[in-house]
Order: sequence, then C-alpha cells, then structure tokens
Amino acid sequence: MSIGSSIEWTEATWNPVAGCTPVSPGCLNCYAARMAMRLGSMPGKTGDKYRGTAEKSRAGLPVFNGHISLDYEALKTPLSWKLPRIIFVNSMSDLFHKNVPLKFIQQVFDVMERCPQHTFQVLTKRPEVALEYADKLNWAKNIWMGTSVESKGYYERIRLLQKIPAKVRFLSCEPLLGPLPRMPLKDIHWVIVGGESGPGSRPMQGSWVLQIKEQCEAKDVPFFFKQWGGVRKKEHGRELDGQTWDEMPYAATI
Repeated sequence: MSIGSSIEWTEATWNPVAGCTPVSPGCLNCYAARMAMRLGSMPGKTGDKYRGTAEKSRAGLPVFNGHISLDYEALKTPLSWKLPRIIFVNSMSDLFHKNVPLKFIQQVFDVMERCPQHTFQVLTKRPEVALEYADKLNWAKNIWMGTSVESKGYYERIRLLQKIPAKVRFLSCEPLLGPLPRMPLKDIHWVIVGGESGPGSRPMQGSWVLQIKEQCEAKDVPFFFKQWGGVRKKEHGRELDGQTWDEMPYAATI
C-alpha cells in the first residue's frame, strides 16, 4: 500500500508535531526516537524541528525526552496534496501528548476536515486525552482514530477509544509484546498487528498473532498483519499462514 511511506498500512505520513515521551513498555525501542536523533543532526529546518526532541537513555537507546516541537508550516501540507491518499498523522509524535495545546490539535483537525479527498489515521497511546478533547473536535468522516495496545495490561486504552466519536476506530498491536486474549472489539473497525523491529527488538510469538486474527474473524473485524519484525525484519517478511493479510476497514470503500 505504501506510496510516500515505508509503513505498510498507510500511504503517506504527515508530521505537524515532533517529539514525545515514553508512556509504556511499547516505547522502549521507539523507531521514531531513533529517527528523530538522526533528523535532529541535520542542518536547516528539518534539524531545527527535531533537534533536542530525543536523546540517549542510560541504556544507550534513543528515547524521546518530552520536548515537543509544533510545526505550523507543516499544517498546510495536506492541502497541497490533490490526489487522494491515506495519511498517518504524526508518525513521529503523539497528537494527544500533554504538551500539544488543544488549539493546535483543533487546527490539525480543521486541516483534515478541509481535505475530504484524504483519509487521516490518527494513532495515540493517550486515548484518555483524546476522549477529554473529543467534544471540542470536529470528527469528520475521513478521520480515523486509533490507539496502541502492546499487551493485555492496556485494554483500558481500547475502552476509552470506544467512547470517541470517530467513524473508524482502530487498534495498533505493535510492538506486540504478549498475548491479547478476549480483546474488547465492540465498535472497533480495524486491527493492525506487528512485531518489534530494529536493535534490541523483542520477539513476537506466532500464537499471539493467530489468537488476535481468530478474534478478528469471529467479530468480523478487518485484520492487517504488518510484520514479524526482528533486527533484520525484511528477512522474516509479512506472511502469516502462507499469505499476507492486508485487510482494511470497510468504511474505506464506502
């Protein structure tokens, strides 16, 4: 599916915000923190945007440090994309981080509403903030809202997401760090599963993936298998049971 992004379940990324803060075990080997450190060493506007948002942890791993950069110029970017595309919003941050002002989030939502030709995928580890702001945001039908669930200890994120009035609600079970039995899938329209990749990646068991897939099939929820992961993720591929699983939410075709 990817056009302007290497992320398999989207076509482009849009980053009006840079920077984040770790909130759960899924953040340990954050690919965005690694990328932010590289981008922050570059000269010019790109370096200025990401510089200081990430640093080395005591364990020597890149980690976001809570510094947030708001890119007002980037707010305009989707307005210049005339051909329809599926866009992952803030792949390098979390739109609902506590240091992102509500007014700025409202500006992001305004741009998304003004671009009905596009589909916007907003993913957060902070659905409690998204729910707090929900009645102050315009949930246009082209805005999908998702949350990350890396282990069963974070099912509360799903329950909060279920209360948010987005037309499409989705789960990103990546990096999948353990089994997810009896997931609350009511009013969830899409589930993405993926293993962790990059240095120090933690292994994912096939039984965990199959358990999620079976639950999705039982509830008629589209299932997308992103990757097995690993240090060299391309070697492990994306096949599950001998095929790739690239199902998308039904609303994408309505």
